[in-house]
Amino acid sequence: MGYSVVAGAAGRLLFGYDSFGNVCGKRNSPVEGAPLSGQDMTLKKHVFFMNACDLEVKDRWLGRTALCVSRCPEKQLDTLEEVQLFADINGSFLCVYSLNSFNYTQSPNADTLCPRLPVPPSKSFPLLHRCIPQTPECYSLFASVLINDADALQRTLSGIMAGRDTILGLCVFTFALSLAVLFTFRFISTLLVHIVISLVILGLLFVCGVLWWLYYDYTNDLSTELDTERENMKCMLAFAIIATVMTVVLLSLIYTLRKRVELTVELLQVTNKAISSCPFLLFQPLWTFAVLIFFWVLWVAVLLSLGTAGTAQAMEGGQVEYKPLSGIRYMWWYHLIGLIWTSEFILACQRITIAGAMTTCYFNRNQSDPPAHPILSSLSILFCYHQGTAVKGSFLITLTRIPRVILMHIYNTLKEPQCGAWSRGVFRCNYCGFRCLARHLQHLNQNAYTAAAINGTDFCTSAKDAHKIMSKNSSHLTSINCFGNFIIFLGKVLVVCFTVFGGLMAFNYNRALQVWAIPLLLVAFFAYLVAHSFLSVFETVLDILFLCFAVDLETNDGSSEKPYFMHPEFLSFIKRTSDFNNARPHGHKDSLPNEDGTELKLIVR
Repeated sequence: MGYSVVAGAAGRLLFGYDSFGNVCGKRNSPVEGAPLSGQDMTLKKHVFFMNACDLEVKDRWLGRTALCVSRCPEKQLDTLEEVQLFADINGSFLCVYSLNSFNYTQSPNADTLCPRLPVPPSKSFPLLHRCIPQTPECYSLFASVLINDADALQRTLSGIMAGRDTILGLCVFTFALSLAVLFTFRFISTLLVHIVISLVILGLLFVCGVLWWLYYDYTNDLSTELDTERENMKCMLAFAIIATVMTVVLLSLIYTLRKRVELTVELLQVTNKAISSCPFLLFQPLWTFAVLIFFWVLWVAVLLSLGTAGTAQAMEGGQVEYKPLSGIRYMWWYHLIGLIWTSEFILACQRITIAGAMTTCYFNRNQSDPPAHPILSSLSILFCYHQGTAVKGSFLITLTRIPRVILMHIYNTLKEPQCGAWSRGVFRCNYCGFRCLARHLQHLNQNAYTAAAINGTDFCTSAKDAHKIMSKNSSHLTSINCFGNFIIFLGKVLVVCFTVFGGLMAFNYNRALQVWAIPLLLVAFFAYLVAHSFLSVFETVLDILFLCFAVDLETNDGSSEKPYFMHPEFLSFIKRTSDFNNARPHGHKDSLPNEDGTELKLIVR
């Protein structure tokens, strides 16, 4: 990150630059061999292209001269006298810096040092603060040469910068919508669940419909000439296909699980009562959101530096060309991994904090005397002892999430008897191999953080202990937990759907000069992270309750000597949803041992 910031020059992308190595809108340092470099362009914030209607590409270098000007000519200038008058009135000089404005009409070199007449009207566009010609024929030629000459990374970064206001607005909208969904789940009811499900279905159908409509609009637009437009068209097709598949899958799951809504509402109400013992947990996502915002701003700044990393070299005629640093510019993939890993690390810290606070409240015998400051205590333990757990867990869970899903699907397929078409030996070999891999990957889930909060062990040991003790519970309880998590996941989908819908409408407004597919993906990813950071409070508490329930059954039997820690209402809910005696494991004391037998001690250092 440090090298990209030092070697990069995000200011060139943010403010634009002229042909002599000067960044518009700021003071500049001179470049050796370029006499017109190193000028003070503080008041000249726009990039003006001489001969904007006659651009050529020579060896990937635009055969044109760009200048920093204080104002773009909004009306057509037909003569040098009008160019001179425009400079005198507005202080915006459209000829090369070496030519004074009073010599515009007298210098014999005015034809080469001044723009070709007539100068078309232009308007400053947020894309690099460039003066974009407004006449149709000139605009088409200018945009096709300028945009198609830029590489994919430059076009993507330009799209991000051109839509920065839209991206910021969508982030604020995501924050507000996530808060609304958070309070909806806080006061959950059957009616509210049906409303959430209806809005999710409506959002999915809207997003799919808009994506297919945009793709149809692109394919039937005969004026599609720019690389950006063609890239947007391809991305629209990919987005539409993916969105359609996801919609079909989610609608099928909603239809299949529709009869368990009332049970899920009751489960979420029990979860809310558990949160009531530590109500400040609902404010936990706020600091997570603040940290995510800070990290994302830093990440985008480094990305801009990666895209603009290059060295200035003087060319013939005193102009300056920036030679890109090929090595660092191809580090975008490493930067992307850093985005995912660090985001997951921040969310892992939140989960460990919630797990520590909830387990402190759960394993408390005296319900009338709740623990003092459980969140602050959990945070201190996180920063002192569990930073490595969060780093390692966020990396392993992210790394194995997709392989785990694929291997579990193959493992379940190989268990089916109709797979006997293979030879017996090959079947057993593959079955045992996939079973071994699936079992090892299945350990790596979010329950490891809760086990770490209870035992104070490292991530891998905690993952193994959590999986071992959870595997002793009935599948019926697991299905209840899964459907509760599915309803919470639908709340995240609701936030993402409406954010993406707003992004599609906003980004499509200026689709010609920006690649907005990548900014839209970033907004969708950010929307999911924000929604996940808010709603994961319920998801985490729900998972913690079931894991603590399993530990409670493992260490106590409900007798007067060993009473359960669980709240009577939670115990009543468990009895109503399954055969409690069958759900209780017997004879297992090796997973999360409790030496005292009646009290489960948390981390004490």
